[in-house]
Amino acid sequence: MSNKLTPDFVFNNIFEITPQFLREIGIEALILDIDNTLVPYEIPEPTDELRAWFTALRDNSISAALVSNNGRERVELFNRSLGLPMFAKSGKPSRKNLRRAMNEMGARPENTAMIGDQIFTDIFAGKRLGLRAMLVPPIKDKRDPFTAFKRLLERPILRAYRKAHAKNK
Repeated sequence: MSNKLTPDFVFNNIFEITPQFLREIGIEALILDIDNTLVPYEIPEPTDELRAWFTALRDNSISAALVSNNGRERVELFNRSLGLPMFAKSGKPSRKNLRRAMNEMGARPENTAMIGDQIFTDIFAGKRLGLRAMLVPPIKDKRDPFTAFKRLLERPILRAYRKAHAKNK
């Protein structure tokens, strides 16, 4: 199994990823997917709970940037109240906009993490750039055939992750 597809950490949701945890593992910057990672597709703006999470990051000197494969209008609307560096139509697993986000935050690969809900886009892009990769399950999974197929392909990778981490406990 490719190390480039295996997340470093798997969480039940974004709120389990605390500033304290990030600091403990040396993370000072986050690159975040939006749709199904932070909110479902149909939620246009951050929830109050999510805004509080971003405030806690900022209060702990952890930078954040949004890198999405979605269109500019969607990403700008979501980011309006957050004011983060943002990159739309990123074509992940392309690393181009992850690099741009890191440059804008003044971050280095060794202190940056990528957080997303998809192994073949978010995790793969981050791992190829040498970032820590954190997976959260999709908040509300799309049921179109392509997404369902990708989720099926993710299963053995997640099984291997869980098996490896069960041994470490």
